[in-house]
Order: sequence, then C-alpha cells, then structure tokens
Amino acid sequence: MLAIKNNLMAENAARHLGRSYDALAKSVERLSSGLRINSSKDDAAGLAVRELVRADIAVLKQGSRNAADAISMLQTAEGAMAVVDELLVRMRELAEQAATDSYSDTQRGIMDAEFQQLASEITRVAETTGFNERFLLNSTSTYNIHVGSTDTIDLVAEEMTATGLGLGNTGSAERIDLNVGAPNPNLTGFVTGGDGAGNDGELDLTFGAENQLVVTFTNGTGYSLNQVVQMINAESQTESTYNAASLVYNSETNLYHLRVTAEANGDVAINWGATDQTGLEQTDFTATNGADGGAVSVGSKADAVSALSTLVTVISTKDSYRAKLGYLMNRLEAAVDILDIQAENLLSAESRISDVDVATESAALTRNQVLAQSGISMLAQANTMPQMALTLLT
Repeated sequence: MLAIKNNLMAENAARHLGRSYDALAKSVERLSSGLRINSSKDDAAGLAVRELVRADIAVLKQGSRNAADAISMLQTAEGAMAVVDELLVRMRELAEQAATDSYSDTQRGIMDAEFQQLASEITRVAETTGFNERFLLNSTSTYNIHVGSTDTIDLVAEEMTATGLGLGNTGSAERIDLNVGAPNPNLTGFVTGGDGAGNDGELDLTFGAENQLVVTFTNGTGYSLNQVVQMINAESQTESTYNAASLVYNSETNLYHLRVTAEANGDVAINWGATDQTGLEQTDFTATNGADGGAVSVGSKADAVSALSTLVTVISTKDSYRAKLGYLMNRLEAAVDILDIQAENLLSAESRISDVDVATESAALTRNQVLAQSGISMLAQANTMPQMALTLLT
C-alpha cells in the first residue's frame, strides 16, 4: 500500500539496521578488547566460570612466589650452615691437636682460646642469620609456607647455636629443662591451669637471690609449650629485659622441651607450692650448669679426647639439619614447578572460555559491516518512497 503517513518500509529497514549496528558494535568491542566475554550479558555462566578460574590462577601464582621466597629463606640458612661446617671442622682439628702429648697445657690453653672463639662464632652466626625476621638457626618455630589455597609445607627451625648443637656455652649460667616433651610445640593442653578446685595454676621461677617470676595459668585452660615460652618471656622481659625461656628440639625423640636459662653466671630454680596446679611435677625438671655440664673444652688432654667424641655427634646433628634444609629446598622447587604448570593449564582453560576467536570474529565483523552498509542504503531508499505518492497528487 502506497502511503505518506506511515513509512513501513523505512521502519523495517531501520529496525534491521539497528540490529546490524549492534552486532557490528559487539564485534568491534570483542576485537578491540580481545575478550569474547566483556560483560555478563555476553555469557553469564561463562563469566562466572572465568572469574573463578582467574582467582585460582592468582592463588597458584602467589603460591609459587611463596615457595620461591621459602627457597630463598632456606638458601640463606644453608649458606650459614656451610660456614658452621668449616668452623666445626677446625674445632675438631684443634681437639685432635690438643689430644696428643706433644703439647703442654699452656699450649692447649692457646688452642682452647681459639676453640671457644669458634664456638662463640657458631652461636653468633646462628643468632644473626635470618630472612625477613624469620630465623631457621636460632629457634624451634614452625613456619607454614602456603603453596595453594589450603596446602602448606612446614619448615621447622632448629637450634644451631653452640648450646643447641651440644657444645655448651662459655658461661656458667644455670638452666632447667623440662624432661617431658611434646611432639608439637603448638599442641594445646600440654600444660593445664588449675587444680580442679577452681584455683589458677602457678609456676614460680627464681633467678639468683631476689628476682622471682610468677607465671599464672588460668583454671581450666590448656596451654601449649609455645604459649608457656611466650608467657615466661613476657615476665622475664619485664624483669630483666631478656628471654629466659626457649624450646629445645630432640632429634632422637622428635619431641620439643621447655628450657629456662638464667642470665650470665646466674642461677635459676623452680619453686612449688603445696599443691601442684600446672599438671607438671618437680621431678619433670632437671637443673644443670651450662649445657651438658658446661662448655666443651680442649684445655686439657682429657677434655680434648672427650671433645673429639662430642664433635662427632655435633657434626652429625649439623649434617642432619643441613640435609633437611636441602631436601626441603628440593621439595619446594618441585612445588614451584607443579604450581606453574597448574597455573599455565588453568590459564589455557580461561583463555578458551574468555578470549575471542579472532578469525571467527573478524568474519563476523565483515558480515556485520556489509549488513550495516546495506541497511543504510535501503533506509535511504525507503525514505524516498513517500515522495512517489506526491506524483499522484499533481
């Protein structure tokens, strides 16, 4: 029907032109962004899956970086252990030298002076070697390395000081060790507060003749060895500005033990009330001077012979921990490889979901351009149709 009021052909052409223009705009958006999914209206389900995959990829990549940082931490400790290795070799050489009758006690005294300096250097190296304020040679802390959203690899530090290795110390400070050990220093309930009658538990530590520390354990509450160490050190820092408590790891029993040490040349003792309110007995503690009866020495022939035997154990302890650092590095390197492969595979999956197929979209772009151009031409033709009716009115 020829009409001048409603141009139906123009309306139809405009509608099709709008659809072609929208399709052209979508093709341009996809090719310019490189993404098939730019908003949820493009593919709601695909968008949801893509964002979950992206989050997993980010976690895996960060886990890989965590493992790499842990490797750096282990390498720092292992490098220090190489220095301790050389020091122990020299100490054993000195012990062998002092064990022979070719030297006098005066000469052995000179050897012992070097021996003790080397022992002090071992302690200094262990106490100062750290990575981002994390110490693997001067603590018994457990460091959890996250290598995924839920997976961890635990790094358990050990005491590699002269005292921790079994070489003793250069002073005569007394210490008390808790004979009872825990397989995990974070095991809650190792020490229990209270006597069952509503009274709080109490541990009294006396340093020298005057300084006394009182650590209170709340009735009915369980405490781990790490918590006990922190509670004692909080008190000792307040009284004497030093940490009196530490944890000692026994590699033979795989247990952790509490150790409380007096300041240099000082004494320490545990005092008990009439009622045991901590779940620990006095017989659970052993008091000694220094470490294993004092510092290992080569000042006499007998001491040198004994030192030779002790150093065999010390070197074995050191080697075991150094080997531990090595296989932990190997494990973390394997974890890095696995995490990188997982991230790469997920990235490939995310690409298939989200990225645009350039070849397909380029063909669609060409088609949409032709349709848009055709639509514009037809709309122009349709707009001239009402003018044909005017010829009938003249």
